[in-house]
Amino acid sequence: MDKQIIVGLDIGTTKIACLIGVRDEENKGKIKIIGHGKVASVGVEHGEVINILYAIESIKQAVAMAAEEANCSVKDVYVGIAGQHIQSQKNRGVISIPPQQPFIEEKDVKRLIEEQYNIPLDPGVEIIHIFPQTYFVNNEELHDISPVGCPGVRLSADFHIVTGKTNNIKNIIASVQRAGLNVKGIVLEPIASGMSVLTQEDRDAGVALVDIGGGTTDVAIFTEGVIRHTHVIPLAGKSITEDIRKGCSVLPDTAERLKVQFGSCLPECVPDEVVSFPGIRGASPRLVEVKTLANIIKARTSDIIDLVHCEIVESDTEKQLVGGIVLTGGGAKLKDIVNYTSYKTGISTRIGTPNEHVTIAAESKSADFSDPIYATGIGLVLYGFEEIDKEKEKLEKEKQHEPQPQPKPDDKIDPDILDDTPEEPESQPGDNGKNGKGGNGGKGFIRVVDKWLKDFLKDENVD
Repeated sequence: MDKQIIVGLDIGTTKIACLIGVRDEENKGKIKIIGHGKVASVGVEHGEVINILYAIESIKQAVAMAAEEANCSVKDVYVGIAGQHIQSQKNRGVISIPPQQPFIEEKDVKRLIEEQYNIPLDPGVEIIHIFPQTYFVNNEELHDISPVGCPGVRLSADFHIVTGKTNNIKNIIASVQRAGLNVKGIVLEPIASGMSVLTQEDRDAGVALVDIGGGTTDVAIFTEGVIRHTHVIPLAGKSITEDIRKGCSVLPDTAERLKVQFGSCLPECVPDEVVSFPGIRGASPRLVEVKTLANIIKARTSDIIDLVHCEIVESDTEKQLVGGIVLTGGGAKLKDIVNYTSYKTGISTRIGTPNEHVTIAAESKSADFSDPIYATGIGLVLYGFEEIDKEKEKLEKEKQHEPQPQPKPDDKIDPDILDDTPEEPESQPGDNGKNGKGGNGGKGFIRVVDKWLKDFLKDENVD
């Protein structure tokens, strides 16, 4: 395959999804999914790899399925990361600009960002992402403008820094590498999901992205075009399924089917019906009231939404969320969750689907990529292409500012080099300068006289 491909690998608690994408040449700014693979996740709990050997097999299966559909080999992947070990913090960074420098340059901004890696962290914790939020030049806040080009002696910025436990990060990397793949980048899952379901208009307006997965609910809040807050909640779809299993005394697979087919988080909106399902090993069929099922679901969903709302309030962005709350991930498919979230938080809510930036290749139509469960995987592919564009732009800037070689002041320049007139042959006997070249009045004569004069002066200096 000649086209450049990007591979996103979503290692979730309930599924591992691999998506392969290329740029869509007919729809600028969009990608085309040419291959995908999705298998049940084994060895992962609450977004964290707890058994590397099991995780390796699941990763291999998902990647093999995607590679076969796309008819290509897969080596480099962008991997999503989540889990309750993920934390975030804010920090103010500051550097001085040399007084002889007329304005702030790109290298100064880069230095300010790189210095954030030196902030004190708890043992066993490392930085995953650094997001600049607001820049200040000489303590003056910049609005919608880059600090590059601004005159000043002091550059500072507020940063949102995402960290994770080193051991958890190493487990993910080890699982991917032992599956025969190279980790091109580690990406916080709500950041990836946001890339696939949000537009720049959403980020500018202010929005809280809530990705309800199997093991975690990931929150990412954007205002004024930049990310302001991230948090991972260790409750999600699998928690609801477990409650159904216990409350209805059924097997996990049955509990999941009940949730998907008959579940709702608003008991008052479901009919007074009874659901029948087969008993275990030939036992008589079991009966569950739909309202009872909805009450169980509502209790856990309420906990999740309350925690989400708490994060919004603590981030002090509630009044800035003009775009409201955007739900995505598998948990966003729960019946009536949009209305219930809006009611519980008082904030307008909608479902975010990843079809905003993606088209489907003809050979990949076996999956519905507008399904919120693919939000993270598609976002990882978009993230990869964005990284390529950033690197290309960086190289172009460096090339433009590359200094041109200049002659040294003490370099001696031969005057003959400056004369691009082709050297003419000396006159031959009998020519008498009739052909206008090399005669006593020609340039050949001038060069002879010039050489004689230089030799004469040289001899005089020696004497």
